Amino acid sequence: MRAVEKGPTAWLRVPEPAELPEEVRALFAKFEEKTGFVPNVARNFALLPEHFLRWFRYYDHLMRSEGHLSRKEREMIAVVVSATNRCEYCLASHSAYLRELTGDPVLPDVLIANFRRAQLTPRERALLEFAHRMTVASEEMSSADIETLRSLGFSDEAIFEAAQVAAMFNFTNRLANALGWVPNEVYYHLHRAKEG
Repeated sequence: MRAVEKGPTAWLRVPEPAELPEEVRALFAKFEEKTGFVPNVARNFALLPEHFLRWFRYYDHLMRSEGHLSRKEREMIAVVVSATNRCEYCLASHSAYLRELTGDPVLPDVLIANFRRAQLTPRERALLEFAHRMTVASEEMSSADIETLRSLGFSDEAIFEAAQVAAMFNFTNRLANALGWVPNEVYYHLHRAKEG
């Protein structure tokens, strides 16, 4: 699967691969090998290569390593925060990742439309309420928000991880929205149920 984008992927200049440092080009080659395309977020962020590499190391560790939350929980936070911020890029990409993780083509769409109507466990519902509240009213949060999660079995480490995931997507959502980052079209088609 080799996806070629039609038109610009950002409102700022997107660097050509030849002008990027070797470390960035090597990372792009890994993306191509694994998925068949380079995510536009990487191509756009690489305008400042060192910023991109530092951000990607943190993002990759936060979202893909063994953690205190499951990968499903982290991706659900990504989708709910991105829906709240109306970030087309992160909704396209992270709903595809969530479809891949769960095998469920419906869950991401329901989370995008209204996460409170999704079929969730009490633990998942509380986690997403926390991420949503952090996105829309962090200044109103109190220790009660933490105690709600603790009462459902979340460790302090898991809560800190949840807060970091929510914060990461508030950060990237704002970059993507403000700088016109366009998602790779392939994301909209990935991991959907086959008919027939």
